Amino acid sequence: MTPVGTSPELADRVLGGWLGRIAGNMLGKPVEQGDLWTRDRIDRYLRQAAALPLTDYLPEPTDEADGFELRPEWRSCVRGRIHGSCRDDDVDYAILGLDLLEAHGFAFSTEQVGDRWLLRLPYLQTFTAERAAYRNLANGLKPPLTATYDNPYQEWIGALIRADIYGWTCPGAPRRAAALARRDAVLSHSGNGVYGAMWAAALISAAFTAAGVRHAVDQALTVIPPSSRLARTVRRVVSLHGARMTWEDTLSTVAGETAGLGWIHTVPNAAVLTAGLLYGDGDFTRTITLTVRGGLDTDSNGATAGSVAGVLTGAEAIPAQWKDPLEDTVRSAVFGFDGVRISELAERTVRLVDSA
Repeated sequence: MTPVGTSPELADRVLGGWLGRIAGNMLGKPVEQGDLWTRDRIDRYLRQAAALPLTDYLPEPTDEADGFELRPEWRSCVRGRIHGSCRDDDVDYAILGLDLLEAHGFAFSTEQVGDRWLLRLPYLQTFTAERAAYRNLANGLKPPLTATYDNPYQEWIGALIRADIYGWTCPGAPRRAAALARRDAVLSHSGNGVYGAMWAAALISAAFTAAGVRHAVDQALTVIPPSSRLARTVRRVVSLHGARMTWEDTLSTVAGETAGLGWIHTVPNAAVLTAGLLYGDGDFTRTITLTVRGGLDTDSNGATAGSVAGVLTGAEAIPAQWKDPLEDTVRSAVFGFDGVRISELAERTVRLVDSA
C-alpha cells in the first residue's frame, strides 16, 4: 500500500470520485432497464449510431421509432444535451451520506441514518428496498426490522449505491469504510445486500492507496465473508480475467452462473462492475464505458465504476468530455442540496477526512 498523499492530492482524488460517480451515472441512465437493455442491445444501439468504441456520453437516438427506446430522461443526459447532472438516487444517496456525516460524525447510528432519510429525502424518490425501509420507518419500526419487514428487495443493489461516501472519507482504510457502510446498509438490506455496500465502500477506500485496480479489488474482498455468494462471484470474475478470457466471454460466463437473480440484485451487478474495473485497467473512459455496456443496472454500476476510477486517476486526469458538460452542478432531490456545486461537495468531503 502506498501513502494517501498530500492534502492537494487527496482533494483531487476525492473530487475525482464525485465527478466519476456523477459522470458514470449519467452515462448509464438512458439505458437503465436491464431486462430490456441487455448487453447485446446496448452495443447494437451504439453500432447503429457509429459510437463504438464508446468514448463519450451516449449518443441521442437517430430515430425514436427505430426500436431503441431510451428512458424518458434521455434528453438531459446524452452527449450534446447535458447541462449539469440529472437528478438520480445514485447521486442523492452520496449527498445524503455527506449530510449524515456532517450532522452526526463517524459515530452515527443506523437510527440516525433513518432520521436523515425522513428529514431530507422525499418518499417518492426512494425505490425498492429503500422505499420499503422508509415506509417501515414512517410506521414506527426500528432497525433492523426496517430492513426485513415486508421487504423482498433486501439483497438488491440499493445499499451498494449508498456506500461511496464512506470510501471517500476513509481513504486507505477499507475495513473502517466497510464498517461504516454496514451501519448504513442494515437500515434497508440484509445478506449480500449488506455485503455489497461493505465491498463497495472498501473498494473505493482501497483505490486511494492500492497499487492498481486488481489490488483494490483484492483488498475489498477481505471485508466480506469469503463464502458469501458476492465474494464467490467477484473471485470468479477475477479468475476469468486472470485467465485472459475476453471481457465479453467473462460476462457471458458469469451471467449464466447468476441467472435468475434479476437485473437489480447485488451479485450479478457486482460481477459487471468488477469486470468493468479489471478490463478497464485504470483508464477512466474505458472503465465506465465497459461497465455501462455490461448492462443490468447501468446507471448504478457506471456510477460506482466512475467513483473508483475517479479516485484512482484524480479529477485532473478525467477527460474533459466527461467533466465539462456537468458544469460543476448537481440536481438533487435531497432537501437543501439541489443545484449544489460538485466542487463544494468534494471540499466538504475532504473536511470530513481531515476531522476524522
